[in-house]
Amino acid sequence: MFRDVSSCNTYNYGEAVYWDARYIQEDGSCDWYQRYSALRPFVRNFIPLSSRILMVGCGNSVMSEDMVKDGYEDIVNIDISSIAIDMMSRKYEHIPQLKYLQMNVRDMSLFPDESFDGVIDKGTLDSLMCGTDAPISAAQMLAEVCRLLKPGGTYILITYGDPTVRMPHISRPVFNWKITLYNIPRPGFQKPESSTPSRKSYLEPIALTEKGLLSADFVLEDPDSHYIYVCKKINDTEIDNNTCIPINS
Repeated sequence: MFRDVSSCNTYNYGEAVYWDARYIQEDGSCDWYQRYSALRPFVRNFIPLSSRILMVGCGNSVMSEDMVKDGYEDIVNIDISSIAIDMMSRKYEHIPQLKYLQMNVRDMSLFPDESFDGVIDKGTLDSLMCGTDAPISAAQMLAEVCRLLKPGGTYILITYGDPTVRMPHISRPVFNWKITLYNIPRPGFQKPESSTPSRKSYLEPIALTEKGLLSADFVLEDPDSHYIYVCKKINDTEIDNNTCIPINS
């Protein structure tokens, strides 16, 4: 498992110094990849409103704010950047459903085991995969996510990484995750009128091969689309099957 350079540049996205400098320069909020409105069907289907949620790599995103407006009651937001956390803590100090902590996702030992019903990651694993010691950093983060999830809890990973570069990391048997894959186009993507749709709905799961890869006949309509891996932590007593989980729109 190597460093994922498919969407990387010369910046070291895995280090606090990069993000501190960026958040000092940025004015306002920035939501990487997707807004909550696009992700809402997935979040609402797999993470109940009463859940205690961990948002890893929150940055200055308004996704947690939008989730609270949608009825979520307890969201803990962490980021490696103290600049971002200070800014967001001040911004949301009067919203008790939101908490902000400066923390490295590779070491979240402040939290006890099985502390959260859901973990949401919108680009954080991607950032680590662009940094130095990428495989080690990814393994450390994912081990922590698994440790913090309650049995039956769900880790939702939004990423540019297709199964060839993400499944080797998230499908390790030690995590005991049942993984369902979805794919949604980037915001503003317009499908060519002449194109033939590859599937009925983006809310339908994508069938994977026995090796956890995309089938040969899968058509990627938007080359810059985002993959959504829904990883459910299996209970010891739960029977693991490969039934795909449809989403109600």
